[in-house]
Amino acid sequence: MAFHRSPAAQYFLDSENKNAASSSKDGDKTSEQKVVEWINEASLVSDTNRKIELLRMVQEFIIHKEPHILDNFLHEVVGFQIDKNAEVRKFIVGFIEEACKKDCELLPKVVPNLQILLQDSSPQVQKRVIQAASQVYKSTLAWVSKATLITEEMKAVWVMMGNIKKAIVDLVDSDNDGIRTHTVKFLETLVLCQTYPEEDSLQRENDFSLEDLPLGMKIARRRKLEEEALTLFSLMVKFHGSEHISSVNLMTCMGSLTLIAKMRPTFMGKVIAALETLHMNLPPTLSKSQVSSVRKHLKLQLLNLLKHPKATDYLTNITTLLTDLGATYHEVMKAYPKGEPVRRKPKRPAPAESEPSKKLKMDEIKKEPADDSGGEEERRGAAPSQGPVTETSIDLTEKYIVERLSPEFTADLVITAMSKLPDSMPSVFSATYTPIAAAGTQGQIRHVARLLATQIAAAGLGPGNAIKGKTPWKDFGKKRPLEEDDDDEDDPSASLIVEEPKTANLPAVIQMPSKRSRRSLKLNEITKPLSRENREAMSIAAVKRILVSEKSAIAGGILGLRCKMVATMATSFNPVIRKAILDHILSDVRNNLLLGLSCLYEEYAYLQSFKRLPSALIPDQKKRDQNYGNLLKAFVETLINKTDLKERDMLLFRLFLEAPLITDEVVDILKQLSSRDVIGLTILQELVIRRPPKQIVYLNALLTYTSHESTEIRGTAISYIVMLYDRGELRSIIEEYSVMYLDFLRLPQPPNVLFGAEQGRFKPVDTAAWAEDSIKACLYLYLVLLPANQKLIHELARVYVQTIPDIKRVILRLVEVPVRGMGMDSPQLLSLVEDCPKGSETLVTRVIHILTDKGVPSPELVAKVRELYQTRVSDVRFLIPVLNGLTKKEVIAALPKLIKLNPIVVKEVFNRLLGTHAEAGHTSPISPAELLIALHNIDPTKCELKTVIKATSLCFAEKSAYTQEVLAVVMQNLMEISPLPTLLMRTVIQSLSLYPRLIGFVINILQRLILKQVWKQKKVWEGFIKCCQRTKPQSFQVLLQLPAPQLADVFENSPDLKQPVLNHVMSFTDNQRAHIPQSVMDILIGPEQPIYPMYTVKNEPMSPPELMIDIKDEPSDDAKMKAAQLRPEPVQPTMEPAPPGAE
Repeated sequence: MAFHRSPAAQYFLDSENKNAASSSKDGDKTSEQKVVEWINEASLVSDTNRKIELLRMVQEFIIHKEPHILDNFLHEVVGFQIDKNAEVRKFIVGFIEEACKKDCELLPKVVPNLQILLQDSSPQVQKRVIQAASQVYKSTLAWVSKATLITEEMKAVWVMMGNIKKAIVDLVDSDNDGIRTHTVKFLETLVLCQTYPEEDSLQRENDFSLEDLPLGMKIARRRKLEEEALTLFSLMVKFHGSEHISSVNLMTCMGSLTLIAKMRPTFMGKVIAALETLHMNLPPTLSKSQVSSVRKHLKLQLLNLLKHPKATDYLTNITTLLTDLGATYHEVMKAYPKGEPVRRKPKRPAPAESEPSKKLKMDEIKKEPADDSGGEEERRGAAPSQGPVTETSIDLTEKYIVERLSPEFTADLVITAMSKLPDSMPSVFSATYTPIAAAGTQGQIRHVARLLATQIAAAGLGPGNAIKGKTPWKDFGKKRPLEEDDDDEDDPSASLIVEEPKTANLPAVIQMPSKRSRRSLKLNEITKPLSRENREAMSIAAVKRILVSEKSAIAGGILGLRCKMVATMATSFNPVIRKAILDHILSDVRNNLLLGLSCLYEEYAYLQSFKRLPSALIPDQKKRDQNYGNLLKAFVETLINKTDLKERDMLLFRLFLEAPLITDEVVDILKQLSSRDVIGLTILQELVIRRPPKQIVYLNALLTYTSHESTEIRGTAISYIVMLYDRGELRSIIEEYSVMYLDFLRLPQPPNVLFGAEQGRFKPVDTAAWAEDSIKACLYLYLVLLPANQKLIHELARVYVQTIPDIKRVILRLVEVPVRGMGMDSPQLLSLVEDCPKGSETLVTRVIHILTDKGVPSPELVAKVRELYQTRVSDVRFLIPVLNGLTKKEVIAALPKLIKLNPIVVKEVFNRLLGTHAEAGHTSPISPAELLIALHNIDPTKCELKTVIKATSLCFAEKSAYTQEVLAVVMQNLMEISPLPTLLMRTVIQSLSLYPRLIGFVINILQRLILKQVWKQKKVWEGFIKCCQRTKPQSFQVLLQLPAPQLADVFENSPDLKQPVLNHVMSFTDNQRAHIPQSVMDILIGPEQPIYPMYTVKNEPMSPPELMIDIKDEPSDDAKMKAAQLRPEPVQPTMEPAPPGAE
């Protein structure tokens, strides 16, 4: 046995051959080197994501870029199937799938691996294997079909694929829901690959069918594969109808069966039968929401089937099912096959037996459907034993039920079953029940019979069940050819076919010769004329019989002819007939609308002289108009009054749009409807678009409701008008109407057009006053159109000047939304600001306020407002909206005027400047500190001090803008101003109140104020004293630095400070007190109480003058010592610091 090395090992061991390789080989080895590195890294790396990434790189390289080295590295990559991580094993399954798609010759090497991975412990890996098995099986069939010689390898692969197929089919009973879903899709692939396509089959790219498999192939015989496919199809149908199937599996199986029916139309009948069975036997384990989802999916699949050409053979079944599932007529007709005539299967020729013969032989009747089914199956191919028999039994049972399902029997059946009904309606029934649209028709009766037959056959009952054991499948395959079925010429019953017509026509053929002379027959001699009453009664009875024959007309395919006949009678017969037909139509307008429209068009044809009546029947022109108008009016009024009719709105809509002419009387009725129901507005809007001759009439009617009192009516009307306005054709009319209503505001009292039933509001008692609702009614449409046509803003300014104050206030309140829609860059708004009409200043100011409320004003807008303020309007309020666009100098100059305004306005000014309520990215020409400093610097001659105080208080209220640091900067800058601002100390005190931690900074300010001789400015000095009161005891050191007169003034204004300051001084040491000026101490404790101790020296006895000796020499040492003892000791310097402020 030869030793085999992997390509990776061989690459490293055969390095001595590198120099001998050609240049092309060098390129291959470079590619192999990359792959080897990736595989080695993948085998070593522990991170799963990285490992899969490396393996994906290997797959991309060896399958798509360098497929010639795929075989070399196949075993190395597939070897990762033993990896511990399930994601890696899933990737290997995908790799095997891609490799087989690329090269079928690799199947012998990878199919065993696939078989092993199918037994993986991870459900995710198993699902991926089942998914890949579909493609691998197709590749196997293609590989085998293209082979000229069947090898042992092929046989082995085929056996393994058979084992895989069997294992996957067994997984249809798996506990894992996802595995069952993938198994169903695999079964779908097997059925499609192992059956024959037809002419009407849906074609897909790279499909495989039995036609692609060569005849005579030993390992894959067509017949056996087809039989297997039919067995698997029966398994799918059985799984589809099982009671405990999950909703996911059910919808997947439903989709697979539908696809099989579309690609293999042979199975169309069985698929539709399975869907019918499902419709009546939904699994009881489904929840209410799952039942709804399954029914929607079933409806979708049936609509898809209906589009298939082969579905024409089952139109009744499909359309009835769709109706039960809630599909509308429009949905069914949309899915109906278009562009092709309805094709029917060529029916087999009728057997030679006659109809009477069949009636005599009832047992042959029962065998005939089974024979037909067997013949059909012979043409389509063999099938397993149970599927066709079940279908045949359902067909037989259905025919048995149809023959006996009379109204009386149905009533008895319902009454008998009522005792079995539960006390409450099951939730599944309420979720699945849909009203029966065509109850009582033959199609509906057959559908009910089919559903009952399905239930009975499922229970193993019914006449069809009797043939299950008697008619094995093999008997159906032994049917005679079609030609043999017709060779019954010698059958005695064949003669009955010839004799029966003779018997039927006998009275018309046999004429007995008369011996007496012939006499002509005169009807007037043997008949009597009918009375007028009898003639009318018979005519009406005949017409009624025609009117109730709709079902027969549909069955006979002459519904259109019937409508034409009834319409002609309704328009050309006498009034009694006309009334009978009209009553019949109005009794059920929903089902008779088509007939009603036919009558309308017939009347219209006579009205327009498109048709000519006999001279005796020609009415005058006035009566023609009345006939058409009365008929249309009757239809409209009947539909409007049927408020309980679900389809009322749709029928009204259709009637107005399909009627050939809308009379003025009907338009008035439509207006009345529009004032209380939005369906009238919808019809008006469609009439405006679709009826150009009377477009203006309908448009004016629709415009009327744009000022309606009801929010719903008004909003709907305005939305429709905006839609028409955007079309462009009616812009001028709509704009004129909106301006007309705007001009109403100039009138002294509201016009009558705003009141009445059409407007939903009644005229007030006081008609001379404008109420808010009537003002708004004139503005609704105009304000909606304003953003679309910005030129209309000038009309508002024109009207605004001429209105009363109440109207102006409403305008200013409502104009916000449209102005925001116009935007700041609107040329029309800039033009309005530039050419502001006299008297509209408040409107222009309001517009500018709205535009700049949450954004920075544009330079163009600022320039226009600045020019307006400087040249025409000196009202400073114009500047408020654009303050943030002005320069700092302009803002400071306008401050004296701004703070004189209403406090609310001043607050808004500061909000704009400080940006407290602005969006992110706010910019202001002046900082909070500069604003407060500017307020302190306002000239008292331009603005009162009290006003400035209020303004500064507003600033202090904005704590977010005026933080501790900002106020420190403000006080620092105010200290530099000379003379000191009057409100300086007030600002210092307020800052200290807001932020007590500023006390150290405030003490420093007080010390600096002493240097600036603060007592020279009375107001500031008073504030200084108050600040000292607020900052005690820290301010005591500041007070001790004051000159004595100013300190005395402080104690005079604030006596309560004197004692605390004295106590503070008395707490000093003697040395500290020595640094305090005596004048200050005198003020504190008074001159009569010296603070230092007084020393006295006793006078020694002196000699009489005559005994005194004048000695001019210096005293002796003893004398010096005595003198020194008598002098008080000087105060010794200490290391204690002097009191604060006494240095």
